[in-house]
Formats: sequence, structure tokens, C-alpha cells
Amino acid sequence: MSIKTIDYDNQIVRWWVISGIIWGLASMLIGVIIAFQMIYPELNLPPFLTFGRMRPVHTNGIIFGFTLSIIFASMYYSFPRLLKTEVFSKTLSRVHFWLYQITIIGAVLTLLAGYTQSKEYHELEWPLDVLIVIWWVIMGINFFGTIWKRQEKRLYVSIWFFAAMIIGIAMLYIVNGIAIPSGLWKSYSVYAGITDANIQWWYGHNAVAFVLTYPILAMMYFFLPKHTRLPIFSHRISIVHFWSLLFIYMWAGPHHLLYSAVPNWLQTLGMLFSFMLIAPSWGGMLNGFMTLTQAKEKLRTDATLKFMLVAITFYGMSTFEGPMMSIRSVNVISHNTDWTIGHVHGGGLGWVAGMCFAAIYYLVPRLWNTKLYSEKLAEIHFWVATIGILLYVVSMWVSGVTEGLMWRAVDETGALMYPNWVEIVQHLAPYRLIRAIGGTLFLGGALLMVYNVIMTIRNAGSGFEYIDLREGVKAA
Repeated sequence: MSIKTIDYDNQIVRWWVISGIIWGLASMLIGVIIAFQMIYPELNLPPFLTFGRMRPVHTNGIIFGFTLSIIFASMYYSFPRLLKTEVFSKTLSRVHFWLYQITIIGAVLTLLAGYTQSKEYHELEWPLDVLIVIWWVIMGINFFGTIWKRQEKRLYVSIWFFAAMIIGIAMLYIVNGIAIPSGLWKSYSVYAGITDANIQWWYGHNAVAFVLTYPILAMMYFFLPKHTRLPIFSHRISIVHFWSLLFIYMWAGPHHLLYSAVPNWLQTLGMLFSFMLIAPSWGGMLNGFMTLTQAKEKLRTDATLKFMLVAITFYGMSTFEGPMMSIRSVNVISHNTDWTIGHVHGGGLGWVAGMCFAAIYYLVPRLWNTKLYSEKLAEIHFWVATIGILLYVVSMWVSGVTEGLMWRAVDETGALMYPNWVEIVQHLAPYRLIRAIGGTLFLGGALLMVYNVIMTIRNAGSGFEYIDLREGVKAA
């Protein structure tokens, strides 16, 4: 059997993994700090280290610093292997990496300084917007150029999900970000009023789709069969999952604007498409679960598979909870309360971070050609993180429902029973303390992972090569 040598660029994947770990730790730490600031206001240190300045740093750091780094690591590792070819341009991959790092550093500095467009998930001002467009196009050229020169003619479903991310975010980010600069760090959106709100949440909800769903599903469909060494349960379901999710997700944004000045028909349309999302989402979830049932014995002792199991579970939970929260009678209680925060972090900590941790545990031993330093530490990380997630999410569920009901509670005369907002905040403090403790546990688990990764890299041999006969290539 002839073995074709392909120069897989593992170095760029290593850089992205390290980038994800660094930005992930920093963003998780900021998240824990602002969680405690909600209970102990004296922890706010003006002007830079206040909740209002640090919160967008946390969200941008987690979504675009941590998650995108691990997504890019997974992309640069998986798509050359799936396409059986070298990446289109190593130079472009490195330009992409360093422009991205400049963007994240610029995001931290400008947000802490108070420069913001005040749009959820799109806070960065116009110079950083332009920089993001530049490296996104560079990444797209590299990705589709690799598809163009591929040796494997069939496109596995992970390639489709990564492609959807690249095209979808390009469209969403540019349309939502069109603005008129009025200085180096100030601009004004070309949209106004309810049009601005509608376009923002068309972008905002689909940012969740095209950053926190599509590429994470691409990772699930790649790492799950690779790690179990078993085929995905159903390729047909994976394709139906992709196309139906792509069609439905795009139109669910108006559910963020219920009880607003958005036309009632548009609110109803957003609610309807949100509810329809359950079908394709659960199809993908069941595809993952059925694949895992083929590896039940390995699941008992393999922490990486356990992270995948919890991630898929939270994917199913979040994609059921979200549509339920888009129903008007439920949304009237959940909107602007801690319930929404619990929902977002159920998906963020359970689904997204869970799959990212699994990717790190899969990639690091292979990138540094060695065994994981400690499977036991990975197991401890899994349980600490899972307990932290449950404390966080359950406390926010209870806090959010309590908050929503207290806002609406009236006495026999029809007057509000809790007109003093501070009274409600004080009542929610114990739940928010539990949330902060849960976040601290999650951060503690991540620190265990970092130690495990550092020790794995330190123990790595030098100049080692391995041959993967299943792929029919030699990887350096």
C-alpha cells in the first residue's frame, strides 16, 4: 500500500489551542469577578474595572477569544484531513492568526476604556470592525482555497458547517455593522429605532447560530467519530440537520423583541421559527447520542467522551428551553431576568465549552505526539465543571422565575407589591451567590485542564512522527 505524504500544518493548530486556553482563562476569570460584583458592589473599581466595562470584555472574550480560537484550531486540524490535502496557504493562516490576536487585544483595551457601539455581541468600534472583516476574508480564502485543491471529492458534513459559519458571519457582521465614523473610536449606526433593533437581533441571534452552534456541531461531527473510532450514527440525519437548521435559524431573531414596537406579525414569525428549531436541533442531538451508544464501555473511563456527552445533553436542553422562552406567555416572565442568563450559560458552559474542552483533550496529545499527562485530572475536571454548571444554571433558573414573578406581583388594589427595585435585588442575592460559586468551580476545573495540558506538553518527545493508516497519510 502506497502512503501519500501530506504536510499537515500542526503548528498553526498548536497556536490556536494555546490562544484559546489563554483567552479562555482570562475571560472566565473576568466572568467570576463580575458575578461577585453583582453581590458585592464594592468590588467595582472605577473607571475601568466596573461591571459595565468588564461585562462586554467577558462576553467578547468567551465568544470570540476562547470559542473562536478553539473553533479555528479545530478547523485547521480537521478540514485538511477531511479533504486529504495541505492547507491552501500557510502564510495566510499565520496572517489570520496574528491579525486575530491584535483584534482581541484591541477589544479588551477599547472596551475597558468605554469605547463601544452598545450592540450586543457587536460592541467593537469601526477600526476593529474593519480589521475583523480583513482577517475573516483571509480565513475564507484559505478555507475555500483548500476545498478547491482537495483530493477527497466528497464533502463531509463538518466542512458544510464550517462553511456556513464563514459565509453566515460575513453577511451578518457586515450588514449589522454598517456605521458612519465620527472619530477614531466613535461611530453611529446607519439604522435607527426599531429597524436598528430588528437588524441587531437578526445579527445577535444568528451570531449564536453561526459561532456557537454551526462550528460546534462541525466539531461534534468530526471529533466524536474520530475519538470513538466509530462512524457517525447517520450521515443522512447529519445532512438533514444541516440544511433544516440553516433555513430555520435565520428567521428566529425577532423573538428577542417580543412586546416591543416590532410589528406583531414579525414577532409571531420569530416565535414560530424559534419553535420549529426544536426539530432539527434534536435530530442532531439524537445523532450524537446514538453515536455515543456505540461506545458505552469507553464512556465510563474516557473524560473526553464524557465532556461530549454533557455537551450534547446541554445542546438538547438549550434548544428546547430557547424555543419555550420565545413563547409570549413564557417570555413575559423570562425576558430581562436571570432566567435568560441561565439559558445562555447552559448553552455556553455546557454545550460550547464542553465541546471545546473535549476538542482540547483530543488535540493536545496528537499535536504534541504524546499521551495526556493525567486522565484522572481530566476526570476531576469533568466533574468539577459539571457541578459548577449545574449550580450556575439551576440558581439562575430559580432566580429568574422569582425575579419575573416579583416584577409582576400586584396586591388586591392592583398596585405593584415590589415597587422598590433594590428590594428585588436583595432577594435575589443568595441565588446570585450560588451562581458565582458555580462559576468559580467551572474556572477551577479549567485551571486543572491547563495544568494537565502544560504537563502533557512538557512530557512531549521531540521529532516524533506517527502514521495514521486509517487516513492513508503521514502527519508530521
